[in-house]
Amino acid sequence: MPIQTIGVLVVLAALALIALDVAGVVEMGIVGAMLVVAGVVLMVASSMLSLAAPVVGGEPLELDSPVDGPWMALNSPTTKVPSHGTHGYGQAYAVDLVYAPEGVERPRFGEAGAAFLPPERFPAFGRPVHAPADATVVRVVDGIRDHRSRSSWLGLAWFVLASIPRELRGVRGMLGNHVVLRLGDGSHFAIAHLRHGSVDVRVGDAVVAGALLGECGNTGNSTEPHVHCQRQDVASPARAAGLPWTIRGSGVPANEETSQLAIASSA
Repeated sequence: MPIQTIGVLVVLAALALIALDVAGVVEMGIVGAMLVVAGVVLMVASSMLSLAAPVVGGEPLELDSPVDGPWMALNSPTTKVPSHGTHGYGQAYAVDLVYAPEGVERPRFGEAGAAFLPPERFPAFGRPVHAPADATVVRVVDGIRDHRSRSSWLGLAWFVLASIPRELRGVRGMLGNHVVLRLGDGSHFAIAHLRHGSVDVRVGDAVVAGALLGECGNTGNSTEPHVHCQRQDVASPARAAGLPWTIRGSGVPANEETSQLAIASSA
């Protein structure tokens, strides 16, 4: 991911030089064009390295569900690994969970009637998110605002364009508000895209399975309110390798499969 960030910065610097050349301030157009090529090469190399990274195997760690009720999985490691198409940010075994209660309408991409919907329109927004195991809180981010959905091709185009500043913000830009827990075996569990102001824990807190961590939101690299969760080796998602895990009782749902998930009974 640092290589990708450097590539983005090089491209931005190149575009600035080209703009100055066009404005007649400096004659740096050729240098700018060369830097654009260099920046793109760095970004492509980063993507290729991420895809080529070795998959960490082993027995999946069984954890309780971080959410309760009927949730549909998107980008599920049960269907493919890496689930999100990249090993970056420790996402190899990550899953996105969307609340899907029967009889409740969820605006769907291309059918929502608007490109940018308020997050309150989605049933997942504000749903409680819980600790999947006894753990220690090692990382908390809670100051990022919830943004509107990206519910059409126009919204998706804006989402892609905004990916540049998100990448430059690193973990905060990608995961939004999030909590990272250190589990009993020394590995870590990250839960992301939490609602602004909802995080109910602080770094150093010891939590039990089922404890309330926060609420589902729409922060960071998110097109609609959902819960992104993953197991990883180290606390920092920027340096993490994804680790296999599963949900006790039900397993992690496959892509577009809805399962009745249950948090720890002690909650």
